[in-house]
Amino acid sequence: MDLLQKQTFIQQKATESLGYGETQKILWSRHAIIELVNDGLRRSDVEKALIDGEIIEDYPEGHRPLPDCLTLGVLPDERPVHCVIAIDTANDRLLVVTVYVPSGERWNDDWRTRK
Repeated sequence: MDLLQKQTFIQQKATESLGYGETQKILWSRHAIIELVNDGLRRSDVEKALIDGEIIEDYPEGHRPLPDCLTLGVLPDERPVHCVIAIDTANDRLLVVTVYVPSGERWNDDWRTRK
């Protein structure tokens, strides 16, 4: 799966999650839920940020069971949010591995480039 296909798949599943259909399109790891709470984020806001978000790092296949990447989105209060997303095409869904608000200590002002 190339970068554009990953981006499209993420946006599609995030859009579908807004409809709250019969099956979940976005699953959350325990770690991601802990980070969500620690950063005072709402799951629905992060899922909405994935719709217009972009992949800023694409991780090599083979180091984990599912292809994954780091996305950048914008929350309703204009804060940036990073999500590591595993793409599960076999089950037509995403897994949020972790989520966090990036800090200026580790990221440049564009929130796309590590210092």
